[in-house]
Amino acid sequence: MSRLNKELGLLQGIALLSTSLLGTGIFVVPALAATAAGSASLWAWLILIALVLPVAFTFAQLGKRFPHAGGAPHLIGRAFGARMERLIAFLFLAVLPVGLPAALNIATGFWQAVLPIGRGEALLIQFVTLGAMLLLGQRPARASGLVQGLIALAILGTVGLVWWVGDLPLASQPLLPTIDDSWQLIPAALGVMFWCFVGIEAFTHLGEEFKHPQRDFPLALLLGVLLAGLVYWGFSVAVLSFGVYGDVHSDAASLPRLMHMLLGDEARWLVAAVGYLACFASMNVYVQGFARLIWSLADEGKLPSSLAPLNRHGVPARALLVVVLICCLCATLAAVMQLSVDDLIRYANGNFIVVYLLSMAAGWVLLRGLWRWIAGFSTLLCCLVLVALGVEALYALGLLVLLAAVGYWHDRRGAVLASRG
Repeated sequence: MSRLNKELGLLQGIALLSTSLLGTGIFVVPALAATAAGSASLWAWLILIALVLPVAFTFAQLGKRFPHAGGAPHLIGRAFGARMERLIAFLFLAVLPVGLPAALNIATGFWQAVLPIGRGEALLIQFVTLGAMLLLGQRPARASGLVQGLIALAILGTVGLVWWVGDLPLASQPLLPTIDDSWQLIPAALGVMFWCFVGIEAFTHLGEEFKHPQRDFPLALLLGVLLAGLVYWGFSVAVLSFGVYGDVHSDAASLPRLMHMLLGDEARWLVAAVGYLACFASMNVYVQGFARLIWSLADEGKLPSSLAPLNRHGVPARALLVVVLICCLCATLAAVMQLSVDDLIRYANGNFIVVYLLSMAAGWVLLRGLWRWIAGFSTLLCCLVLVALGVEALYALGLLVLLAAVGYWHDRRGAVLASRG
């Protein structure tokens, strides 16, 4: 029996996941991929979708069989024990101090492009953004689904507007160009593009709130991945067609440059609004997912019970407040220390892939038949990505070892005290 209200339907689930995946990447990463691989990046998107689908299939089957607000850590715990569940839960929560401030900085950057905003005003915008997530999170999950559905339509509308005004596709830019001498560029593009599909693990925390999790959760996950992949590919066609890429400054401003080229200076406010809303949608799924993870651990006695109460709408409002307050503190520290977005994202990336890797390994243990082999293949894919991260993975691996050592010491201390009692 679900411990949370079952509020989500198929369309709301698709909206939540697709906006989470599009998020901060939709208007930046296609230009980065084009810079890395040129026209070959259009093939890279199709290859990436094909590689991500086994991971999505595995998460879909695990979420279908074991819907739980604990999300990926709960699935890993079912496969490898309670100690591993607690370890991965804290590793996942360790994304909060670095990942959310990075996303907040990117969201604020869209307003800084049209308004003279200083450091203090930027931090205030970040606080207001978190406050909006707090207010939205007090409502039933379907409220977030509705808001994110509207944001998804805004993103789709923006990409559709670019195609319509730009009269795409252009004869000069084939939708699937021949790339006989460019295949060697695709791995570099894939390394940039993979992070567009980080967000699936946060979506698993909402599995317990689907009205029909056995049917709708896997469908929402798979259709959300495909929709996000199609939108990324469509915007990449526009970026390549109008040449709004080539260096770090061009890539970061690809959407403003493209809209200015097609619609003139008046389009800058549209760019700021849609870009900010895309970031908000991605962050909202994570903030709500983190709140449900903390609530689940508290409800099962693994964190203080004071974090377990639900509000009158049946959502973990107190756990959400804790998450938002932590985000406010981390955003303040990031601003004071003047940490760059690149620094923050680099530290977060390794945590995500370790969670993905162990989730796929849990699928190998928990699933049977064809799905087990798909989970095994996905595990190998995640291993390759972890190796490709190189030194950037050391933060996550070092943190994993530290958390394991602290957990071991805590368990040993508890055993000693119990024996004395």
